[in-house]
Amino acid sequence: MPNADHRVEAIADPRIALPRGERQYHISLGPGELAEYILLPGDPDRTDRIAARLDSIELERRNREFATVTGTYRGERVSVVSTGIGTDNVEIVVAEILAITERPTFIRVGSCGSLQPEIELGDLVITSGAVRLEATTSFFVHDGYPAFADYEAIAALVEAAARLGHRAHVGVTATAPGFYGAQGRPIPQLPVRYPDLAEEMARQRVLNFEMEASALFVLAQLAGCRSGVVCSVYSHRPTGDFASEAARERAEAACAETGLEGLRILAAMERQKRDAATDRWRPSLWIGT
Repeated sequence: MPNADHRVEAIADPRIALPRGERQYHISLGPGELAEYILLPGDPDRTDRIAARLDSIELERRNREFATVTGTYRGERVSVVSTGIGTDNVEIVVAEILAITERPTFIRVGSCGSLQPEIELGDLVITSGAVRLEATTSFFVHDGYPAFADYEAIAALVEAAARLGHRAHVGVTATAPGFYGAQGRPIPQLPVRYPDLAEEMARQRVLNFEMEASALFVLAQLAGCRSGVVCSVYSHRPTGDFASEAARERAEAACAETGLEGLRILAAMERQKRDAATDRWRPSLWIGT
């Protein structure tokens, strides 16, 4: 079977909750059922909408909030796995994917709130690095450890957005552990410890708030995998504006197609590296994809 799992059979640590060789507990997937190029939306319903863009589908599965589709996109085998909301869910999904793949490439496709006035509703934000406001990654790395995207993923997403004609911004994201108080939003019934958090992040030239990027970056880096994040802007924090349903649908579509095209470009970059017998992609290898 393709992408056979070599690590599951080697696991002997009794602290690992999963019996050897069985499907992963939360995502309900086994060896060979995922591609090595994976999109990670948050919302499980987005998996079906992204799947409609694939040329063919070989597998569909859903367990809890984890919806998966594997198929082909423009000749590349890809998978889409929803993570649900938050870095704790990302930890579960990434850990279980790592157990049944060889060296996956991850692209998160999500939604976000812009913090800078020039970033408009419907724009895309491609994350170069993330402020770790969450606590999940502190169980893996030192508090000063950076959360950063793979440079190849950034280049691929920038190229994808340009090819597709989508307005995109590149910069630092803040990954929050919640949607309301954790992003400085007022809650009438509850005290908020950092009510000026959005303004503080904006002063530090952070582009946007979202809730998953830093965990993906840290875990992928530790595992030696490439990862990137592109999000569509649903809310504009400087003005309080929020995208209409129709605008959100258009923005989600732009984000999904950018993510898929980004995966296709990353696969081409991998072939270019292999042909050049190098482990680092560089612009001079670009021969068109």
